[in-house]
Amino acid sequence: QVQLVESGGGLVQAGGSLRLSCAASGRTFSSYAMGWFRQAPGKERELVAAISWSSGSTYYKDSVKGRFTISRDNAKITVYLQMNSLKPEDTAVYYCAADTLPDSDLMGPYNYWGQGTQVAVSS
Repeated sequence: QVQLVESGGGLVQAGGSLRLSCAASGRTFSSYAMGWFRQAPGKERELVAAISWSSGSTYYKDSVKGRFTISRDNAKITVYLQMNSLKPEDTAVYYCAADTLPDSDLMGPYNYWGQGTQVAVSS
């Protein structure tokens, strides 16, 4: 089992910044990748960014490239999402997820999920 706990969400004005954190515990030694997803009201959940535990390779959704940065601290088993130049369309519930399945890649599938943290960006 893997437990994921997100923190760092909140309300920010457009152009501002937030940093999300995801602390992982449990059998994370076999985790291939960690990802940040988001889901806005009335929309499907989408993968925003992902990172490989071992290689550090990353993936970013086109709309966040250059604004968001995903990083990891292997010692703390924590993944971060630094979000800069936030826009109202970034408003969503952000979820941390872990991919512990074999033969997967940064796109998943992801099989463990955190509870989510709300990010609201005002115009």
